[in-house]
Amino acid sequence: MKIGLISDTHIPDRYNKLPKKVYEAFESVDLILHAGDLTDKSVIEELEKIAPTIAVQGNMDRNNNINLPKYKIIEKENIKIGLIHGEVYPRGDKQQLYYLAEELGVKILISGHSHIPAIDTVKDVLLVNPGSPTSPRLSDPSVMVMEINDKNVNIEAIKVGKPTCKSTMFLEKNMKK
Repeated sequence: MKIGLISDTHIPDRYNKLPKKVYEAFESVDLILHAGDLTDKSVIEELEKIAPTIAVQGNMDRNNNINLPKYKIIEKENIKIGLIHGEVYPRGDKQQLYYLAEELGVKILISGHSHIPAIDTVKDVLLVNPGSPTSPRLSDPSVMVMEINDKNVNIEAIKVGKPTCKSTMFLEKNMKK
């Protein structure tokens, strides 16, 4: 089974629409998991055109009255997968994410919030953050595709665009002096 992983799309507040490369990256997936901060329900409608989509609420979704669950537990190929936004501080803290996975009783925890792609293993739990395809932090815009086959899990991070960082432009302008 192939699963598309996406988070922190922030549409339309930070980006107008999903990058074309997201559609290409997800064209052969069976399911899409969105780890929150959609900021508009139209994101689910767009992703549903590709594959069935499950989404959870991020911290920015509450501000936009998007009524989604805070977490979901999905079982695929006899593996329990947790889906959360991951509002832990500092963002992306592996130990806190591990404890959340333990509380949910999952072997794989998909989270967002940091906007930074990451794949980590803590003890016997796989922690995955697909990053953001529209507003990355300290990384390129990205999504991931996870393939589960007979308890084997393979994950591919896919760059979906150019970084959109105003500070980079500012640095380039100042470097010319």
